[in-house]
This record gives sequence, C-alpha cells and structure tokens, in this order.
Amino acid sequence: MSTTTVHHHHQSEGNYSKLTTDRVGLWLFLLSESMLFLGLLSARFYLAGTFRPPELNQALGVGITSILLVSSLTMFRSEVAIRHGDQSSFLRHLLITIVLSILFLGGVAYEWSQAFTHFSPNTVFGTIFFSMTGMHALHVLSGIFLMLLIYRNGRSGKYSEHNHWSVEATAKYWHMVDVVWVFFYAALYLV
Repeated sequence: MSTTTVHHHHQSEGNYSKLTTDRVGLWLFLLSESMLFLGLLSARFYLAGTFRPPELNQALGVGITSILLVSSLTMFRSEVAIRHGDQSSFLRHLLITIVLSILFLGGVAYEWSQAFTHFSPNTVFGTIFFSMTGMHALHVLSGIFLMLLIYRNGRSGKYSEHNHWSVEATAKYWHMVDVVWVFFYAALYLV
C-alpha cells in the first residue's frame, strides 16, 4: 500500500467522522428548536384554549401554507439534484424555493397588517398569534439567508455530488421550519 493510498484512506475516515458529527449536531440543533416551537404551541392551548377569532383570514392561511409546502418540495428537488451532480436543476429549484419563501413572508406580513386591526398584540390570542407567527417568520428569514448563501456558493461551483453537506443541512432545516408551520397553522387557523 503506497503512502498516497494510506493518506487518502485516513482522510476518508476523518471526513466520514466529521460528517457524522455534523449530522448528529444538526439533529440535536433541530431537536432543541423543536422544543422552542413546542413550548409556543403548548402556550397557545394553555392560554387561549381552542379560541380562534373569526377575523382570521382563512384563505390567506391556506394560501401561505400551500406556498410553504411547495417550497419544501422545491428544496427537496434542489437537494436531490446536487446529490446527482445536476448543478442547473439544483440552482433552479433552490432559487424557486427562495422566491416561494419570500412570498410566504409577504403573506405573513399582510396577515399581520390585518390582524393588528382585529386583535391587538396585548390580547391573549394576539400575544399568542404574533409570538408564534413572529418566531416562525424569524426562522423563515434565517432559512432564506442560508439559502442565499448556498445559492451564491452553488453558482461558483462549490457543491457537487460528493460535497454538499451545506445543502443537505439547509434542506433539513428548511423541512423542519415547514413542518413546524403545519402544526402552527392547524393550531392558529383550524382549532
């Protein structure tokens, strides 16, 4: 066995070990974030029971939820594309995800403008509504920032089918944000 082969073998083990550590770290981070969202979700029911103001814009709630779910699909397609080395599909689907995410935030901002006229943040439901949607919007904004970084790096060819951990991590984060919204949507709009 040559020195080059031995060095490559050790480097592969080190990369595998680092990638495993990175993945475990990401899952622990996502679990801790889930606890934050679970606390907000339980506070919703503890403080306001199943009360829901009739002024909530149901059509807008369905619309922004649909946009976010489609963004999860496009993020998945982006990740699959880079796993297969398809740079153009990776970037195209990532850009679509970014645009959908911005549309979602725009919908939330519009909902806030309506909500301020119907229930104020100093009411029980208002506090819950603005806390839950605000915390989620902050996570969406963080996801957009991460996706913009990934897009910039992807345009310069930084990712490949063998090197795409940042894309994978961002996709997992984005899916967590989407799943959280499904629960928040149900708790705020459907109960």
